[in-house]
Amino acid sequence: MARAGDNTPLAVGAPSVPQDGTVVGETTDCSSMETRRLGRTEHRSSVAILGGAAFWEATPDQAGESLSLALDRGVNHLDIAPQYGAAEDVVGPHLPAVRDQLFIGCKTLRRHPDGVRAQLDASLTKLGTDHVDLYQLHAVTTIDELDGRADAMAVIEAARSEGLCRFIGITGHDLTAPSTFLEALRRYDLDTVMFPVYPGLWADPVYRADAESLLDRCAERDLGVMAIKAVAHRPWSGDHPPAPWYEPFHDDAGISRGVDFALSTPGVHAFCTPGDRALLPKVLDAAEDFATHPVGPERDQAIAAMAEERSIFPIAQNG
Repeated sequence: MARAGDNTPLAVGAPSVPQDGTVVGETTDCSSMETRRLGRTEHRSSVAILGGAAFWEATPDQAGESLSLALDRGVNHLDIAPQYGAAEDVVGPHLPAVRDQLFIGCKTLRRHPDGVRAQLDASLTKLGTDHVDLYQLHAVTTIDELDGRADAMAVIEAARSEGLCRFIGITGHDLTAPSTFLEALRRYDLDTVMFPVYPGLWADPVYRADAESLLDRCAERDLGVMAIKAVAHRPWSGDHPPAPWYEPFHDDAGISRGVDFALSTPGVHAFCTPGDRALLPKVLDAAEDFATHPVGPERDQAIAAMAEERSIFPIAQNG
């Protein structure tokens, strides 16, 4: 497989980084959705990953409608977790019929080894499959949290060896996620990472430096990189739904700016759609329209446009 510093060709359709820093990939046969090689998993993931948090309060029929929409638009990757309200219960019944069309990533927040294994088994049952493609240690944002979940990671590593998952990864949802992940990569043989990427965060020089260091390390080790919070706008004020855990942009320009920024960040392979089912069509439009790969001034303009916005972190719930 291709790794940084060697001359091994990437798999057909894999993203490449030309000298001008743009990122190019391949579209699926039936849509204009770009796909990119998700690091050493070798899966060619759609650049838009269907975010399961959108199904927190959905009915089975609503979940089926959104899943069908995503598949029709070229999405081939699902991100889901037991923590996402009703998501596993309402999406799961629809999955066996389309299992061969989806790369499924799932997660656990649990610490105790027995609890981690029990939760994985429960997820497999609800999702109607004998394995998930990716199982992740969920919402790790500090070294203390990483230390405290060493036993949980051992169970996840064992699950990979047993074939209950093909790959393992880590997710985090705060300003300290990138620096924490750099330490995690020193300790564990991970296949993927998932962390926040949106223009406002790149206005924070500490976060940007940590994130870019992490992206460099992931490239060196050929890890898959997934962005979250791409269309984040600001923290919620007043009453709000259980997901997403931040107020997203709702206008086309704001959504496109966030999607373009995430997908043009060197080293990022895909982004998760936000936890708002109503936004899914607009977000998929933006993902399909991503073609100009903004670099330089356009990325700088996106950062400047959000520089004065309050950060969405810390957030009260882990997403």
